[in-house]
Amino acid sequence: MSSETRRASFWLDDGPFQPAFGELAGDVEADVAVIGGGIVGITTALLLQEQGTDVVLLEADRLGHGVSGHTTAKVSSQHGAIYATLRSRFGQEAALSYGHANETALAWVAQRIDRDGIECDFRRRASYVYASSASERSELEREAEAAAHAGLPARLVEAVPLPFGVEGAVRFDHQGEFHVQKYLLALVEALTAAGGRIFEGSRAVQVGTERGCIVKTPGGSVRADRVVVATHYPFLDRSLAFARVHPERSYAIVCRIDGTPPEGMFLSAGSPTRSVRGVPAGDEELLLVGGEGHRTGQGGDTEERYDRLEAFVREHWEVRSVEYRWSAQDNTTLDGLPYIGALTPFSGRVLMATGFAKWGMTGGTAAAAILADELLGRENPWASLFDPNRLTLRRSAYRLLRENADAGIRFVGDRLTKPGRRPIDELEPGEGDIVRHDGEKVAAFRDEQGRLTAVSATCTHLGCQVNWNRAERSWDCPCHGSRFAPDGQVLQGPAVHRLERKPVD
Repeated sequence: MSSETRRASFWLDDGPFQPAFGELAGDVEADVAVIGGGIVGITTALLLQEQGTDVVLLEADRLGHGVSGHTTAKVSSQHGAIYATLRSRFGQEAALSYGHANETALAWVAQRIDRDGIECDFRRRASYVYASSASERSELEREAEAAAHAGLPARLVEAVPLPFGVEGAVRFDHQGEFHVQKYLLALVEALTAAGGRIFEGSRAVQVGTERGCIVKTPGGSVRADRVVVATHYPFLDRSLAFARVHPERSYAIVCRIDGTPPEGMFLSAGSPTRSVRGVPAGDEELLLVGGEGHRTGQGGDTEERYDRLEAFVREHWEVRSVEYRWSAQDNTTLDGLPYIGALTPFSGRVLMATGFAKWGMTGGTAAAAILADELLGRENPWASLFDPNRLTLRRSAYRLLRENADAGIRFVGDRLTKPGRRPIDELEPGEGDIVRHDGEKVAAFRDEQGRLTAVSATCTHLGCQVNWNRAERSWDCPCHGSRFAPDGQVLQGPAVHRLERKPVD
């Protein structure tokens, strides 16, 4: 991969000018406080504000710079081969409701873009999940039948417009793709025009529920009647979300190739995952390829993930350059359905949305509609399917045990396999590792100029030992997915407090 490759999301680097919103300083009041400035938070806030609800939106960093800004930006109801699984696990009605929710979300996005004249490179595309083997084809035959029975625009096809052979594919017609940051910033503009208030750089660290709700940040607080936690991974442990979802990272590269990318959106049915689409960039079309997913903090040498993506592209296309590379993180729930609704069975004042399994463009938009309906006192036809408190032992007990056994193994195992006996002085420029300094185990990084930074190796969420992510230069928690910058600042929750700095002078 060339040294000219930009280590940034194409959407954020190529996006329009983004106005800055100040930090929350002092105390404010609102009807609803929305925490999280991605597609769920922004869309929920907009739907509420346009219905006359007074909304304050809090974002820990910059709007759209989290999970939403690092997506592949497919706006589709085809979420891998999910419909056969849903029908088998929950019944035909669940598959029908899931498909309807996501098709409605796709239609809402398209209508909003048309109504507001949003220039975000939105275009309709066929979406394909393709098989590379006969066994995968058998799976896709069942998927095509289940999806069509659920009312989706699905059919089994023998060929796809890719430069390599496949064993058939499930095709969904009339799906969509767009430039996510252009889209989100247009929604932000509509939100502020309707009177919504936004504060960036304002990380929520606590939500109290006595006499209404109060959201506390380092700079002030928001008192509100209701709260929406749309922070990707709910940071409030009373939801027990950390025990019911697992976070995964995935990777993407954008390449300049000879010719044009294939027309459509593509996803492999099996492993390794390969996600393919074209990306308009001025007067040319670039190729985006994603995949290489793994559990956060458990990916080994993450640089190799990008190498494998590039090797795949070079095998099938003439590559002139690799322009961008970035990674993303998303959560998957125990049963594969997002959690959207009340944070706990006992508190209807605080709502959450998480677990979109890398399908947040339609899933997040559907979530916003469900949340807004709940807050406005309206019935929603899909709310019960996505209820966060739907857990049943029969369906989910084994997965619950497995997910938390993995966290427990990492909690103990990483301390044994990475005891940090190596002296800090042995770190090479550009290297991070768990090392020993002044008789203490620390997480240390030496930059290319030789400067050392050391922090506590213990995640501030529930105490697991962090691991170094070489590709992204971050400390990642293998238990629940919190991520920290080399200097300890929180990059992603559920942690809300930084890693303690350690003196190295």
